[in-house]
Amino acid sequence: MKRYLQSFIQYLTVERGLAHNTLESYERDLNQYIEYVSRQGVRSFNETSKLHIAQYLQELKRLGRAPATVSRNIVSIRALYQYLVKDGLIGSDPSVHMETPKLEKRLPKVLSVGEVERLLEAGGSDGVAGMRDKAMLELLYATGIRVSELIALNVADVRIDMGFIHCMGKGSKERIIPLGRIAAACLSHYTESVRPRLIRPGNAEEEALFINHLGTRLTRQGFWKIIKRCAREAGIEKEITPHTLRHSFATHLLENGADLRAVQEMLGHADISTTQVYTHVTKSRMKEIYDRTHPRANLT
Repeated sequence: MKRYLQSFIQYLTVERGLAHNTLESYERDLNQYIEYVSRQGVRSFNETSKLHIAQYLQELKRLGRAPATVSRNIVSIRALYQYLVKDGLIGSDPSVHMETPKLEKRLPKVLSVGEVERLLEAGGSDGVAGMRDKAMLELLYATGIRVSELIALNVADVRIDMGFIHCMGKGSKERIIPLGRIAAACLSHYTESVRPRLIRPGNAEEEALFINHLGTRLTRQGFWKIIKRCAREAGIEKEITPHTLRHSFATHLLENGADLRAVQEMLGHADISTTQVYTHVTKSRMKEIYDRTHPRANLT
């Protein structure tokens, strides 16, 4: 079964061009599913039934997995069986007619403009590495790119002279995103004066835009530690995730009258309904501000 799984992951990589993080999710979910059915004595996908799938999902719920995790597992399992049937590797699809539960959409957490400014200021507080961190945070807030896209950037992808960056997003889709004046100045300082000091003699040919203390490409985990530290130094008590600045970027643009289609394009969303969640955020924040500031908002 593991052999068929690797074949499926290869298909997703080559034919579908899925992002690395998405591929990892599929592989992790399906490895756990295979391990579960193997413990039930199943030795091939042809031996699996709808009951096996239902029992596995029940096991996930028993273990306290979040509804979103269970839903993602259903999607992974269905995609695998569809692939196996399509390639004639199994006779029938036991996942057919299984419905993916509708999840309650949670509004993304965003920072206020003041909190963003404090976070960006905290980024430059630690020497050479701090100046690199500030450049990364400024770039994230200026463009709304994903963290995976940020760390994948090469020096050649940044055109400071022309005011844009070239980004490769999900599904290998290319985007050209404009840079603001402050972010451009910060990036210019980083590439000209900071990055050369981080490069090691043996890594002179390194193409990565943002590099770590070893002179090699910064990792997602490395950035996660950086933004958590900066949030702590900025006195921000809200929960910070790698997507926080992306959410804040979109929300602040819409609050200031940006066109929804333009925001969709900059974020790289295939479906505008994904971008529309930020309009709900702006309405929610508007109500919160009204309730807090209008003298007659909370009179009983």
